[in-house]
Amino acid sequence: MRNLVRHPHAPSHAIRSVAATAERTADGKLAVSYTLVGDLARLRIPPPGRARIGWKLWRHTCCEVFVRVRSGTGYHELNLSPSGEWTTYAFTRYREGAALHDESLNPQIAVSAGKDRLDLSALINLGQLSPEYVRLPLALGLAVVAEDENGALSYWALRHASGQPDFHHAECFALELNEIRA
Repeated sequence: MRNLVRHPHAPSHAIRSVAATAERTADGKLAVSYTLVGDLARLRIPPPGRARIGWKLWRHTCCEVFVRVRSGTGYHELNLSPSGEWTTYAFTRYREGAALHDESLNPQIAVSAGKDRLDLSALINLGQLSPEYVRLPLALGLAVVAEDENGALSYWALRHASGQPDFHHAECFALELNEIRA
């Protein structure tokens, strides 16, 4: 697990720490997991529901993963909600893209929560996003948006670019996964 850093312009009164990890599996999937630690009673967590495509999940507590080929400019973003909803976006370059409305992309979200800890994991089929993602070196951005009880959002990432929170910025793709050799 790698510790995520809170953006300095967005404090949180509910979350003390966030950690995340990602690894590519032998069968072409990306396994991601996130752990949020804090006073969960002061965090707005979407209630569990059925697995389905959601809408604007980044406006509330959700985990995010950004994936691109290390040397590429196009990328995908997945928003993973504790509710079981997800959204997938495809971008040809920085912030130029659209949502993908494909139910078969279901990232198999699993959530467990206690008094002071929320764990979310997901399994993403990389080949459905791009065949290149299965074997080529990847750059990932792992991030979390946390909504406090008063509606304030805090932004957590492996690395932040200067200025306002922006998970799409190239500097945020801070985790590298090596290519898979056949």
